[in-house]
Amino acid sequence: MSTSSRLARLLRSARRALSGAPLAALVVLLPLSAACAADHKARASCPPAAQTLTAERLREGLANARDHGFLWRISKDGHASYLYGTIHAAKFEWMFPGPTIIDAIRSSDTIALELDVLNRDIQDRLAASIGPHRTDPLPPQLVRRIEQQMAAECVDAATWSKFAPEFQIASLSVMAARRDGFDPANAADLVLAVLGRNLRKSVVSLETPEAQMQALQMPTQEETIEFVTSGLDELESGRARPLLNRLAKAWADSDYDELARYEQWCECLRTASDRAAMKRLLDDRNPLLATAIDSLHASGKQVFAAVGSLHMIGPNGLPALMRQRGYKVEQGDFPR
Repeated sequence: MSTSSRLARLLRSARRALSGAPLAALVVLLPLSAACAADHKARASCPPAAQTLTAERLREGLANARDHGFLWRISKDGHASYLYGTIHAAKFEWMFPGPTIIDAIRSSDTIALELDVLNRDIQDRLAASIGPHRTDPLPPQLVRRIEQQMAAECVDAATWSKFAPEFQIASLSVMAARRDGFDPANAADLVLAVLGRNLRKSVVSLETPEAQMQALQMPTQEETIEFVTSGLDELESGRARPLLNRLAKAWADSDYDELARYEQWCECLRTASDRAAMKRLLDDRNPLLATAIDSLHASGKQVFAAVGSLHMIGPNGLPALMRQRGYKVEQGDFPR
């Protein structure tokens, strides 16, 4: 198969992923089948549609790409791997890796993502895992508030109401940034999955869809209600968008000091439910991610491990955990 034919096939797989089941929220949130209502007034109020990733746009994006995010070189047992902090909702031009990242990818033989979104089995399991895990309905007033937010974001409430309430809220929180140009369809993970295959690298998942959704879901109905209420308060007050803008700017500027202070400025740990959710999404998953990366590296592979940037901060972040496992960890700088 020619290079151009292989790329076209990969991009068809990418478009299928984007039109299928959404990725676990706050993790790789890719796909949101957003559709505006029929009348012109509703269409005008909808967020701009994401650009379709074509072969031409991929080539142009890679040719003009700048380095963003956060990169570490980790070495042990005589060879090196990489940690790369990504963002899961970005501007279109940000989804393409810059020269330094490309060099790291080329020097690796394995691309390790939270989830390989082009793997059909992963897509099917995502679709199966995002449904409600309890039969207890939400209070009617919360359902109405969710539906109002779905209408504001121009998504199909009939489709999204089938998903777990935690997933609905987390997804709506990310979608709130689309009016500022930050779309989950522009997640770097998608291009990395395409690029890895096009460069004939092995592309693997560090987690399972089931584990990601288990991390998002609350253990009790009371905590689900508290989580949903808190998320809706953030959306309705307008506080969600500035937070996502600040996080995106820190990533685009590779400002690690700003990112490391995330818990100080995010105002996202107001309730016990918020704090428990953050622990499950980051601190509880990071050791499992570190174990998966370590296993790949120990098998002799040179790994380019790309995960959300919030997994990189603090004493429980991946750089710190890999250092604890005996790795030499060196943070890289991007030319500016």
